[in-house]
Amino acid sequence: MRKLFTRLRFVLKIRRFIPFLIEFFRSKEVAAYKKIISMLFIVGYIVFPFDLIPDWLGIFGIIDDVTVLMFIFQQIVKMAPSHLKNKYGV
Repeated sequence: MRKLFTRLRFVLKIRRFIPFLIEFFRSKEVAAYKKIISMLFIVGYIVFPFDLIPDWLGIFGIIDDVTVLMFIFQQIVKMAPSHLKNKYGV
């Protein structure tokens, strides 16, 4: 149950994530391979959107997309330096 609340808080903080991403990719402290992996996650999702539930099923299809996107964002946050996570509260 605690993991569910953690993910829900993460979704609610999505506004802070765009500046976080910009600084993540501009930071010299983040290794190049981490940036490449992050870009592959993002581009891969855009190019090959994997749907467990088709979008024409309404809200359930959207939940599927949000879940995959949040997984990608969580992986990027895990690769970020701690001072960057603390700065943006993610």
